[in-house]
Amino acid sequence: MPSFTITGEIDPFLHVSLRKGEKIFCESGAMVMMEEPLQVKGQLRGGLGRALMRRLANDESLFQQEIEAVGGDGDCLLSPTLPGAIELLDVGPDASYTLSDGSFLAAESGVEVRPRLNTLGGGLFGGTGGFVIMEAVGRGKLAVSGFGSIFTLDITPGHDTVIDNSHAVAWTSGLRYEVGTPRTGGGFFGNIVNSATSGEGLVIRFSGQGKVVICSRNRAVFRTQAQ
Repeated sequence: MPSFTITGEIDPFLHVSLRKGEKIFCESGAMVMMEEPLQVKGQLRGGLGRALMRRLANDESLFQQEIEAVGGDGDCLLSPTLPGAIELLDVGPDASYTLSDGSFLAAESGVEVRPRLNTLGGGLFGGTGGFVIMEAVGRGKLAVSGFGSIFTLDITPGHDTVIDNSHAVAWTSGLRYEVGTPRTGGGFFGNIVNSATSGEGLVIRFSGQGKVVICSRNRAVFRTQAQ
């Protein structure tokens, strides 16, 4: 199977080694370098319907890159669009992951990134893909990226965790989550006012058993300040 290695501490690369006949897929434009035996091509992975759903859910390209070792063994380097860390996740029958906007970088061919319906709250408030979000299922390595540094939280029963909506990268699909405003004890109107005055926007409240990958930087705030 392909070998995934994160190389570099600041704005790292994803280094992938493939044997002849192996392939991976990644977000459009992620390939930085590849050796001669490898071949890259654009694919409407999952067909036009699912490609359109990915576009609507995560604002990603209709086409994804497929890199295959055609002429022999070879290596390639991949990089996310925004500066930040990369995290490797193991997808399996009991470990699927929900992905936030723009977090997908690459995966083995045994992993399928497919659309599914969001929760009602998540769909209404947005920020995690609207009414349609992306989920990684199947079996194999999955590489996700976050803006800034990355940290993985373990969520356990009885210890609900609140995370700023813009800092969530990916989470175990079995987790329960609600999207809303931070709770202040002042009722619905008080929560809305506090959210506006404190600078904290929407949050995701996770409960159950699983993992959440978070990043240190807020992409939306950064883009606003950069304009």
